[in-house]
Amino acid sequence: MGNKPVDLKTIKVGDKLPELVIENLTRTDFVRYAGASGDFNPIHHDETFAKQAGNPTVFAMGMLNAGFLSKCLSDYVGRPKIKRFKVRFATRVWPGDTITCGGVVTKVEREGGKTVIEGDLQAVNQKGEVVIKGSFAAGE
Repeated sequence: MGNKPVDLKTIKVGDKLPELVIENLTRTDFVRYAGASGDFNPIHHDETFAKQAGNPTVFAMGMLNAGFLSKCLSDYVGRPKIKRFKVRFATRVWPGDTITCGGVVTKVEREGGKTVIEGDLQAVNQKGEVVIKGSFAAGE
C-alpha cells in the first residue's frame, strides 16, 4: 500500500502534494479502464474508429486521468477526508504518454480542533502540457 496520509494539522499553505507518476500509458490501460468503468466508447480502443473521427489514434478517457489525479489527492489526505474534488479536462492523453500528477495547498482553516484545507491540482504529460486541472477541499 501507499504512504500513510498526512496529518491535516501539520499542513501549511504552499505545501505540495507528493507527485504521482504514471509512466508510458498503453492501449491496454485504456481497455482495462473501459472494463472497470463501463466506458466502451470505441474512440478509446478502436484505431480505425478513432482515425475516422479525425484523431491520430485512440486516446485515454478523461475520467481515467481524473482517477489518477484523485489517487494523488487521496494518497495525500486519505479518501475519507476528501470533501470536494473538481476537475477540468485540458487536452488528450495518448498511448505512450507519461502523466505526472501533483498539487499545492492554497488555504488552511483551523477552528475548534478541526482543520479544513483547499488546494489546486494538475496533471501534466511528459511535454509539460497540462492535461487536467482541478481543485479540492479536505477536512476532518
